[in-house]
Amino acid sequence: MTDNKTDPAAEAALLEAYAAGDADAARALASRYTPLVFAHAFRMLNDRAEAEDVAQDAMLRLWRQAPGWDAAGAASVRTWLYRVTANLCIDRLRKTRPVGLPEELEIADTAPGAEARMQSEARRMALDEALMQLPDRQRQAVMLRHIEGLGNTEIAQIMDIGPRAVESLTARGKRALTALLSGQRKDLGYTDDTIQTS
Repeated sequence: MTDNKTDPAAEAALLEAYAAGDADAARALASRYTPLVFAHAFRMLNDRAEAEDVAQDAMLRLWRQAPGWDAAGAASVRTWLYRVTANLCIDRLRKTRPVGLPEELEIADTAPGAEARMQSEARRMALDEALMQLPDRQRQAVMLRHIEGLGNTEIAQIMDIGPRAVESLTARGKRALTALLSGQRKDLGYTDDTIQTS
């Protein structure tokens, strides 16, 4: 999860420096935002190669946008990148609709805690698979809220909808995840009535 505190003026200054040819500004922007963009794309697509392509495309779009960046009128760089990344991912999902099964489990060793690690991995895989079954907008809202830890206002900016629509999408997404995962409670080692989705 990334730091939710960003300084729009500092972001704009970095973009301006990059647009003027400052290589240090380019490195700073890339090191700050590429991991964030990749992680978000990977969560949406559940495919490492596709996520790398999306991250590269989103950063290229930022580089192209830099010379004309309007700090006063634009969203923060992070919000803008989340929106671009989400749109690129949704475009890919609509074209391909992959099943998106997670990578195979690693062979567990016999060291203490191997069973707990396997159960944690099984839970992560079940959640990833359930997330991939949600409609695109619900999946995006749930991931931004409960995995990325963003607030409703920023999610609304990213998704270009109102905060109430974010609340509705998130609530519907959580209900759908609960329904999708409820039949697996025992297999996933849950003993209470709550299916954890984050």
